[in-house]
Amino acid sequence: MLPRRSTAICVRCHNPIATTIGRSLDAALACSLGTLLLLLPADVLPLLSAEIFGRRSRASLIDGIAQLWGHEWILLAGLSAVFVILLPAVRLGLLSAVLGALRLDYRPSWLGRAFRWAMWLDRWAMVDVFLVAVAAGYYYLNNIERIAITIEAGAVFLTGAGVLTMLSRATLDEQTVWRAIGADVASAPGEPSAGCSACGLIQPLTQAGTSCLRCGLRIRLRKPHAAGRTAALAAAASILFIPANLYPMNVSFLLGIHKTYTNFGYVLQLWSLGLWPLSVLVFWTSIVSPALLVLSLGWCVASVWRGSDRRLVLKTRLARLVTEAGRWSETSPLSVVFFVPLVDFGSLGAESAGWGATAFILMSLLTIAATVTFDPRQLWDTAPRAGIADEANHS
Repeated sequence: MLPRRSTAICVRCHNPIATTIGRSLDAALACSLGTLLLLLPADVLPLLSAEIFGRRSRASLIDGIAQLWGHEWILLAGLSAVFVILLPAVRLGLLSAVLGALRLDYRPSWLGRAFRWAMWLDRWAMVDVFLVAVAAGYYYLNNIERIAITIEAGAVFLTGAGVLTMLSRATLDEQTVWRAIGADVASAPGEPSAGCSACGLIQPLTQAGTSCLRCGLRIRLRKPHAAGRTAALAAAASILFIPANLYPMNVSFLLGIHKTYTNFGYVLQLWSLGLWPLSVLVFWTSIVSPALLVLSLGWCVASVWRGSDRRLVLKTRLARLVTEAGRWSETSPLSVVFFVPLVDFGSLGAESAGWGATAFILMSLLTIAATVTFDPRQLWDTAPRAGIADEANHS
């Protein structure tokens, strides 16, 4: 058990294993319940309204998804609904149920499985990512002449949900939850053992191939075919990177002017308008970050295949970084979801999605899936068992 205000660091890869700094199960429960309550009004109420020459339009998340679906952008609409509506509700419902049960000292048999799924869904639930997309869009449209932008009630609920989502993640002590669900060690001292990749439970090596005693995940020494699956998914994502940035994300018709916006074109326009902070943000999340994520995964996979024992600490940190950073590249395609209903002024102007948005959301989906299939433990299979210091010399 860690003492208060302390952090446990892995002696091999130097990454944090657990921390009690700023962690509280009660705070995490309050944040998850609060977010769950805010999701429904954030999904259905208008986020922003726009007015031009007396014509007014409003945009809500549900309206944007419905319009995209009606215009046969099925993949874009469907994945947006899954990432921003369905999975956040499922994850927060599971997390609230687990933390609430522990708070009441109630430990049913399903608790471990529910918490495992809540943690696994964390990278796929994107309320906070959508909040950033809406904020960036508001910042952009508020600097366009002749368009008056107003913040509506839905944006207030979305802001609360996004902030509480990030706070619930920051205050959640995952290891404390697992210890409350069950003991950390289920094997005798000195007995050959294996650790669960989800909850970390140490159990006899003979349990390999069976379900974990605490969370129900199948115990494997390594993920099967991890490097090959990651390579295939990363390669597919790299192929989609070209149409995602070559084809327009959205098509705009406003006051007789027809424009198409690719990611890079959008960056240049933002820069020309003097919105350089937003320009840098879009450039990073839409162009630089996806490319770096794929290259980082490719380097890690190549290291596994070559059996390299160099720079293992750096590669492990990159593998952890891309796991979190991959979801933020969804900011660009998710912005289309509220742009389409917001810029809808009839004959004065309208907004529609482009093929680049579909390619981009698929590219981001494949990148996140690649981080799920990769097994960082394979990087260390070639490391010297006796001398951890040797790794420090290589890195």
